[in-house]
Amino acid sequence: MHYLYNIAIKATDFLLPLAGRYNEKLGKFSQGRKGLFESLVAQIAPTDKTIWIHAASLGEYEQAVPVIIKLKELFPTHKIVLSFFSPSGFEVKKKNSLAHVVTYLPLDTPANAEKFLNIVHPDWALFIKYEFWPNFLKEQKKRNLRSVLISGAFRENQVFFKPYGKWMRKYLKAFEFFFVQNERSKQLLQQIGFENCSVSGDTRFDRVYAQLQQDNHLDFVEEFVDDHLCIVAGSTWPEDEDLIIDFVNKEHQKVKVIIAPHAIKPEKIKSLQSKLEADTILFSEKEGKTLKDANVLIIDTVGLLTKIYSYAHIAYVGGAAGNTGLHNILEPAAFGVPVIIGQNFEKFPEAGKLKEAGGLFSVKNSAEANEILDKLINDRDFREKSGENSVAFIEKNKGATNKIYNYFLKNKEK
Repeated sequence: MHYLYNIAIKATDFLLPLAGRYNEKLGKFSQGRKGLFESLVAQIAPTDKTIWIHAASLGEYEQAVPVIIKLKELFPTHKIVLSFFSPSGFEVKKKNSLAHVVTYLPLDTPANAEKFLNIVHPDWALFIKYEFWPNFLKEQKKRNLRSVLISGAFRENQVFFKPYGKWMRKYLKAFEFFFVQNERSKQLLQQIGFENCSVSGDTRFDRVYAQLQQDNHLDFVEEFVDDHLCIVAGSTWPEDEDLIIDFVNKEHQKVKVIIAPHAIKPEKIKSLQSKLEADTILFSEKEGKTLKDANVLIIDTVGLLTKIYSYAHIAYVGGAAGNTGLHNILEPAAFGVPVIIGQNFEKFPEAGKLKEAGGLFSVKNSAEANEILDKLINDRDFREKSGENSVAFIEKNKGATNKIYNYFLKNKEK
C-alpha cells in the first residue's frame, strides 16, 4: 500500500502544475512550493535550534497559537518553523504569524521528507489536529525525532481503524504522545494499541478565550452598528447566504447586519450585493460614507472577523449549509453570542456540544433560519440566556494549552 501511495504522490507532483493553470488554489499550491528548500536554507542555519509545527490550514494555525506562545517562553533560543499544507493558511500567515519561519510543507515523498528534515533539523515536531503524512512520519521515526500530536481528533471512518489500515497505523508510532480533544479519540487510539495518549481538550478554546483580554474595538463597526441590534454572519458561503438573505431583506430596518464572506472575490461580492434589498456598504468603499445610514455592511477583506464578533448580538457561522466544512463557532461563542449554523456539522463535535448546551441552533432552510432569528431578536431573555450558555461552554472547556505546556516542561530535557 505504501508503494501505491508513493506512486500517487509522484503523479500528483507531476499533474499539479498542469492543474494549477485552471484552478487558482491549485496554482498557488504548486507555485508556492517552488524554491521552498532554498528559502528554508536561507532562513535556518545548521547551528540553529528549531521546533517544527505543522498546521494543515488557518484553522489549525489558530489551534497552534496558544501552544506556540508557551513554547516560545519555554524554548526562547529556538526558532519556530511553521509549515502549512493549504494556501489558505500560508497566504494569510506568511508575513503575520508568531513563527520565525513560515513555509509550505513539501509534497510527501521520501526525498522531500529527508531533505526538509535535514534543513530544519528540529528538536521537536508538533502536528496540529490531523494530517498524517506517511513518508514524513517514517523519516521522523527513523531519526527518533520527538513528535507530538496536539488537539488530535480521530473518527471511526479514518484509515487507521479500517481492516486495510495496518500500513498507516504503523506510522503513528512516530508520535511519542497524543493529546486528543475527546474521550472517543482516546478510545480509538487505545483500540489499535496506543496507550500514550490523554484527553487534553481543544486548544481553540484557549485561543478564543484569550481574545476577550485583547482590544477588540473597531471604530467603523461602532459607527455602523449605532446602538442597534447586530447580526454578524461570518465566513459565509453562497449556501449560507441563501439561508439568511430573505430575513435580511425583510427585517433590515430592525437590525444591522454584517456579512463577512469566506471568499472575497469581486464576482462573489457582486453576487451577494445583487441579492440584498437593504442599503449596503462594502468595507473597501466605506471611506467618506456615513456608515450608520446603511443596514448591511459587507466585509470584503480578511483579518477582522474575530473583533467584529465582539459587536454581535447574534452570530451566523458559515460552512455547514453546504459541504465546505463548518467554520469557527467558538469565536462568537467566547463573546457570549448565540450561534446559528446550517445542518451539516456532524464532523464538528464542538457544534453538537454547544447545541446541547443551548448556545447553538442548527437550521435546514430559510424558514427555520427566519424562525430562530425572529425568536432571538424579539425575546431578549432567550437571546441573553443563549449567549450565557455559549460563554459558559467556552469557560468549561478551556485549559488544554496548560496540559500540553506541562508535558513539555516535564520532558524538556529528556
